[in-house]
Amino acid sequence: MPATRSAAAFDIAGRLLAAFETNNRINEYMIRNVPAEAWDAKPPGGKGRSIAGIVAHMHNVRLMWLKPAGAVGPLPAKIESDNLTQEGAIAALEASCRAMLAILEPALRGDGRVKGFKPDVASFFAYLFAHDAHHRGQISMLARQLGHPLPQSAMYGMWEWGTR
Repeated sequence: MPATRSAAAFDIAGRLLAAFETNNRINEYMIRNVPAEAWDAKPPGGKGRSIAGIVAHMHNVRLMWLKPAGAVGPLPAKIESDNLTQEGAIAALEASCRAMLAILEPALRGDGRVKGFKPDVASFFAYLFAHDAHHRGQISMLARQLGHPLPQSAMYGMWEWGTR
């Protein structure tokens, strides 16, 4: 009888947490590739958020969920787009990513619930991924409309989840 090798069980909780971290690194990669001229430029027509404003919104929405979800300890600070640098935005998103992971992990490894969000932690992940992806699309389009598109290599690079 041939020897069988048992595969380790797939750790869905660990992989979802890692995917959320990758999602955050994709955000960072995109921000690093936004041309400086586009970062805080007013949108065409003067309505809507700047790219800096969109990134501040992404961070601040994460913060909005932390208190209802039962976050403990000091929370990251809310940010405004005025005088927000690309490095400052990256640091803020990293802080809100870490704070979200502290909510997500116990929900994944526990009963699957996130306080204040229905129906469950899997749906909360979907919401968080969709929210960030929606705004990455907005940022890419806005940079193009401003005449300072993201480099083509960055547009493709945002899809390289296996290497980010």
